Amino acid sequence: MNTEMKLRKLKEAAPMLADTSGDERNRALMAIAEAIYKNRERIFAANRADLENAEIDGVSAPVKGRLKFDDHKLEDVINGIKDLTGLPDPLFKVEMRRELDEDLVLVKETCPIGVIGVIFEARPDALVQISALCIKSGNCAVLKGGSEAALTNRTLFEVIEGAVLESGLPENILLQMEAREEISELLKYDEYVDLLIPRGSNAFVRYIMENSRIPVMGHSSGICHIYVDKDADVEKAIPIIVDAKTQYVSACNAAETVLIHRDILEKIVPPLGKALKEAGVELRASEVIRKLGEGEVMTEKDDSTEYLDYIISAREVEDIDEAIRHINHFGSHHTDAIITENSEAAARFMRLVDSAGVYQNCSTRFADGYRYGFGAEVGISTGKLHARGPVGLEGLISYKYKLFGAGQIVGDYASGRKSFNFKDLI
Repeated sequence: MNTEMKLRKLKEAAPMLADTSGDERNRALMAIAEAIYKNRERIFAANRADLENAEIDGVSAPVKGRLKFDDHKLEDVINGIKDLTGLPDPLFKVEMRRELDEDLVLVKETCPIGVIGVIFEARPDALVQISALCIKSGNCAVLKGGSEAALTNRTLFEVIEGAVLESGLPENILLQMEAREEISELLKYDEYVDLLIPRGSNAFVRYIMENSRIPVMGHSSGICHIYVDKDADVEKAIPIIVDAKTQYVSACNAAETVLIHRDILEKIVPPLGKALKEAGVELRASEVIRKLGEGEVMTEKDDSTEYLDYIISAREVEDIDEAIRHINHFGSHHTDAIITENSEAAARFMRLVDSAGVYQNCSTRFADGYRYGFGAEVGISTGKLHARGPVGLEGLISYKYKLFGAGQIVGDYASGRKSFNFKDLI
């Protein structure tokens, strides 16, 4: 079956999936969780093969870290699915009920988007999270994972698809693509795919945006900043920065740049440099910071680099406004944090930094759908339309307007024989 026919079947299945109840979709999710646990040894064997191939191919350590699917990640995805079943059904919620005139009532109600294509990195756990979120939100899904995880993804998809069918949900609600050339095929079919969510490099996301008429939601990079204000608590700042950099270096919400107010340089730079060194992080620093005895030479390129590795850059700023300008210019509008005990400074930073997430006194690694209580995420959006930040259930729904009448015609209102008497009923 060619790509067009597969996508057409998905599009045809979308209304049938949308017509299922929340209980039916939750039962399918629990069936998926049980099937993943029962098939864990098969999944682990496929993952070991992927890791062996990655070693042969010279894949970087951070990518291998994302690729690994072990008992810990298995437990995380199963718990994530169970948490998802506990969330309210996002579909068919009435957001507005308005009487336009007597016996003419307008209702705004949530509904699925339809068919969502998600192209993601070599993270097998992402395939599980995305599948579960799409099922919970009533959306059909096209799944294309990174080639490094091909065997693990194929095994997981077979397990998930089998559980979905056994649970009684409609056929053809999930589709896996494996070949790289299938991405180009996918981009052609805007009549079948309602939304694309690409996760990857800046160049890759731009390629998707420029080569398809399908709406795209996502982020092209994660250049996240931490600004250490003059009123920062150094004892808070250092563990926050180390966590934001090292807790998962290859994540898009890991910190890549530290900006330090000049008045606090001598107080924070030496202990920060020591802490980063102990954590195995290479510090690339401005000349002023290097004069304090810390860091390697940084270049202008470092200001706009997403390292995804144990590297972080640091430079001094004159004040909070310079920090804000720097972040808005070099950042990716993902997640940026201020460390300060000054509430006015924090409020200014949060108002003026143009990012999906703005934090005070905590790690940028909190930018995550699971940690927000969204039930995991399909990705993080740095755009400003429809969804922003971690995209969980609410980012995967749309709405429709339902109008209930009793024989009314527009001509009566246009002629003045009748008039509207707008009244909100809820």
